[in-house]
Order: sequence, then C-alpha cells, then structure tokens
Amino acid sequence: MRKYLIFSLAIMLMLFSLTACGSSSTQDTVSAELGIDVSSGEELSASDTHAGFHGDGVSSVALSFSDSNVLDEIKENKEWKPFPLDETVQALVYGVKDETSSIGPFINDGNGNPLVREIQNGYYILIDRQEDQETDILDRPSFNVTVGLYDTDTNTLYCCTLDT
Repeated sequence: MRKYLIFSLAIMLMLFSLTACGSSSTQDTVSAELGIDVSSGEELSASDTHAGFHGDGVSSVALSFSDSNVLDEIKENKEWKPFPLDETVQALVYGVKDETSSIGPFINDGNGNPLVREIQNGYYILIDRQEDQETDILDRPSFNVTVGLYDTDTNTLYCCTLDT
C-alpha cells in the first residue's frame, strides 16, 4: 500500500509540474516574440486566428505601460527603429495605396481593416521568420513575420504575427 501511495504521489507531482511549465502569460509570449521584457504591461486586447493544420493566421496583442521602462529598453535595442515606418511594415500593418494600385494591410481583422490603430510617433521592429529570406517580404507567396509597434504618445505596445 505504501509503494502505491508513493507512486501515486510521484505521478501527481510530475503531472502538476508539466502543466505548470506549459502555462505562460500573454506578456511572456510577447517578451519572447519581441526580445524585450514586457512583464509590466497591462493587456488591452488580444486576438488570434491561428488554427488548423498549417497554423496560418493573424494574432495581435496590445499592452499598455504606466512607466517608461519598455520604451527605454526599445531605445537601447538597435533592432527597433523610430517612425516613420518603412514601406514593408506600412504595407503589412496599414496598407499602401497610390494612384494605380494598393497593397495590404495584411495584418487585418479578416475584413481588410487594420488591427493596429494609426500611430503617429513611436518605434517599430520587423522580425522575418521565413526560411527563405532572399526575396523581399512583399514579393513572397507567403508571410511569416512578427511586427512590434510602440506608440510613444499612448505608451502602448502592439505585437502582431502573420503566418500564411
């Protein structure tokens, strides 16, 4: 009986440990995606359409910050660039239009509307997760990118992923 009790306790402990290790917060996920510590952020919104066998979809998270710690970290990181957005990020997040054509936004709500509100001042990062990075992102038949946008006027961070 004692062996059975010890065995049962050991199994329960292992199961508890495995489930505890598998849980992560939105802030943990965004920190891992963008390479900065966003643990102090308050979640404003989150959406994710990734599903199915291939994992295609769009996700977007907005986090608000009450201090400048994240902004300070972004400013020190050479991967983050100050606004204005380059053409690729502009097309991915908001779309680009001219007299004869339009492209994007690719990170949208499924109806063609951008998931990120218009930002005037801030910083951004584009992380290309595609295996073949030889071609320009907008010339590829599929996208695997993460875009981070930090709005310095509202202290809001947006983390968006696009997988097609």
